[in-house]
Amino acid sequence: MKSNGMMSSPLYRISETVVALPPSGIRAFFDLVMSMENVISLGVGEPDFVTPRPTREAGIAALEKGYTSYTSNRGMPALLRAIADFVAAQYGVQYDPQTEIVVTVGVSEGMDIAMRAILNPGDEVIVPEPCYVSYAATVKLAGGTPVMLDTWSQPGFKVTPAALAALITPRTRAFILNYPANPTGTSYTREELEALAAVVRAHDNILMISDEIYDALSYEEPHVAMPSLGGMRERTLYLNGFSKGFAMTGFRLGYACGPEPIIAAMLKIHQYTIMCAPIVSQMAGVEALQHGMPAVFEMVAEYNRRRRFIVAALNDMGLACHMPQGAFYAFPSLAATGLDGTAFATRLLQEQRVAVVPGTAFGQAGNGHIRLTYAASMDNIERAMERIRAFLKTLGV
Repeated sequence: MKSNGMMSSPLYRISETVVALPPSGIRAFFDLVMSMENVISLGVGEPDFVTPRPTREAGIAALEKGYTSYTSNRGMPALLRAIADFVAAQYGVQYDPQTEIVVTVGVSEGMDIAMRAILNPGDEVIVPEPCYVSYAATVKLAGGTPVMLDTWSQPGFKVTPAALAALITPRTRAFILNYPANPTGTSYTREELEALAAVVRAHDNILMISDEIYDALSYEEPHVAMPSLGGMRERTLYLNGFSKGFAMTGFRLGYACGPEPIIAAMLKIHQYTIMCAPIVSQMAGVEALQHGMPAVFEMVAEYNRRRRFIVAALNDMGLACHMPQGAFYAFPSLAATGLDGTAFATRLLQEQRVAVVPGTAFGQAGNGHIRLTYAASMDNIERAMERIRAFLKTLGV
């Protein structure tokens, strides 16, 4: 059968929801990057640090001792207890490891099964934009409707209580808040979070979904966990994991904490689709939670040094950039260049061999911006800034 015949065959009919989903703007762009040489990448949101040695050794030891089996669907009891102890010590929030926590394959799986657990067709989920690429997609795949909250006009890309309240309807089921945020680095003070929480508490049907994967990477003020606020523990699904702060992206390990009915529903989906997170990753996770914070503090100090350098350099060369409060991203405006994000990123890659991500990869609210990560060596950041400056001169900036 010819390829065009195969495409039209009912045998290969694809879900309309999947057909309508655009490919990831990040991955599509980096397919181009991978075909080029001598590229300095400030694109992929991944720590440039190797997982700290004690954590790696815990995983190696698990393999050497023959830990290669399934675990409980919910997760290893030792890891569930370590998560409960860690969250209690960090934020003063108590969760029952037997009923209110589930270990997931990264926060991405946690978000996916949360959407499938809580949404019925037509339910709405408020998603601040620009945002991580998977949020709107997971809502759609679960049959829901993402309602995008445009933050580009707000100082620091912050959600305001008024903007949140304006989008709530009888169909609103959840509000996703990622902070510190990808791609903007935006975070919130306790007072700002209290104001958003008050809006959520005023509506009995709205679940707060708090993605706090970058919590350890907070520079301006100590991170405040959403469920630690008054009246929010019982209405918040708290998502976190090991990829960013502990530099464990390849371990694919995360967790969800929340009210027992929500976690039970998520666990039901998790056991049918994933079974369990890898046992080696789980055993490494126990080590990270119990002894890994000193290494995290060292990495955060280096990120902070790079953060200050890259933001100062971008502003100095005419790309207005707010100071991110957390994560490891800068999100400068391209207003001075006359180019949109895709054109700028494509030309920068082709002409100067520097890879950044167009802001529209994170939604239309990212138009006119690019995302750069400072999860790269200072040497690479310095060289990339020199190349960007040279590129801007060709544009007359």
